[in-house]
Amino acid sequence: MVELNPEVYVLRLGHRPNRDKRVTTHVALVARALGASGFIMEGNDESVFKSVEKVKELWGRRDFVVQSVKNGRKFVEDWRRNGGRAIHLTMYGEGLNSKVGELRSQSPLLLIVGAEKVEGWYFRNVDYNVAIGHQPHSEVASVAIFLDRIYMGEELDIQYSDAKLRILPQRAGKRVVRVGS
Repeated sequence: MVELNPEVYVLRLGHRPNRDKRVTTHVALVARALGASGFIMEGNDESVFKSVEKVKELWGRRDFVVQSVKNGRKFVEDWRRNGGRAIHLTMYGEGLNSKVGELRSQSPLLLIVGAEKVEGWYFRNVDYNVAIGHQPHSEVASVAIFLDRIYMGEELDIQYSDAKLRILPQRAGKRVVRVGS
């Protein structure tokens, strides 16, 4: 497996179970697939956690942390108090290209993405407000682009040693093989 640095976690704020289930699941799956170390969700939605756990079991990365927290603010405060850096991904922040070099040298990083309008508290109490472009866009895309830039494309070569399934790349068609036991 490719060794990726810095260590990155993703915090999903404001998940609304009846409305955001699919997008929140995709935020977690993109984080896992592209090398983040974990996914934290403010609130609880067992269907999201079950989907991610099933992917971890089949496709690998069983050490990918998946947890819920009741209070996102407290989690961010504790994260920063323990030496981590908090990065709010928002279209209103400083451009990613101007900050990515600085961010690569810091660890661990906590990416914060919202499901609904993010409270002003986060804008004022994080280390960085970083924009993936200054247009409306998806939090799934924000996480993917951030991870790609921070890991400089190395995350695209990840092979998880504990995977039960693996895709064999080919020009046309689909080929998935069972590996391990």
